[in-house]
Amino acid sequence: MRPDRPGEGPALLLGEVRTGLLQHSVELPGAATEKMLGLRHGGRVRSSQRPNVRAQSPDLLTGVDCPLATTSHRAVRGVGTVLSHAVLTEGRVLQASALARIAAGGDRRRPWGHYLAHPGTVEVIGRGEAAELAAGHLAAAEPGTGLDLGGLTERLLTEVQREAGLDRRAPFRSRRTRLRWTAVRADLAGEEPGGRLTVEDDTRRTLRLTLESVDPVEVAAFCEDLALHDWLLSTLGRLIERSGLGSDPGPGPVQRLRPAVNHLMHLWMPGARVARPLAPLWEGLETRPGFTRQWTASVQRVRDHLALQAVGLTAPTVRGD
Repeated sequence: MRPDRPGEGPALLLGEVRTGLLQHSVELPGAATEKMLGLRHGGRVRSSQRPNVRAQSPDLLTGVDCPLATTSHRAVRGVGTVLSHAVLTEGRVLQASALARIAAGGDRRRPWGHYLAHPGTVEVIGRGEAAELAAGHLAAAEPGTGLDLGGLTERLLTEVQREAGLDRRAPFRSRRTRLRWTAVRADLAGEEPGGRLTVEDDTRRTLRLTLESVDPVEVAAFCEDLALHDWLLSTLGRLIERSGLGSDPGPGPVQRLRPAVNHLMHLWMPGARVARPLAPLWEGLETRPGFTRQWTASVQRVRDHLALQAVGLTAPTVRGD
């Protein structure tokens, strides 16, 4: 692992985002959100109202000392700390996000004081190149394999959902999604800057970013935004599928689609919180797979069905002689 070059940011970031529906019957108000996300004593919950309502917990620090997954199966050890936090959007969608900056660490483990002085950094002990560590992180499918950021984010989501103020009555059934991501500096990857999103299965995605300069805060925010909108698109698709839209001519689909109208449709704002240097990555995703095209088509289908049902309810009944 080569040392980071001054002024260019870290050579490699590894991260994961878990996204799911807050287990509460209504949107959580501001005061309750502050209480729920106050995960660290003395830490400040950061919130903003524009372009949408978003609150973020203070960063949590978790020490790690574990093997790092590599595509070559070479023995590489990582020691240091991981940063994580929780995010709530519009009082409705909850995310847990974790990231680690991977840095060269020499041949020997150092005292914990050294690692605590570099929060969010995991140092590599042994030989491990950025490209193979990134590929190993994306390919590590088994829980507990390599740097287990998935387990950390899952525990954080569970901890936040245990907040006593939640009534545990979500307005509809949904699944959590997982986005595992890497960001490699372009000079080490030997590639042009860009991103590649892969849908692994119904709930698991991987994202490989190659960037000119890697800013941990900006990259993490981009991945959280992507994970949020991927969850929205996937969840709306499942609601439409379960509603019986297109096969049930009665009022049933309207009732089953009401949660989508009440709780999801106003949340779609892709790229609104993404830093300017990373905006082209969103533009690429809008081209392929075409996030907003898929969302717009699904929303229009729901609205057309609701309009047809409304016309059917108000149309006069014509009776024969």
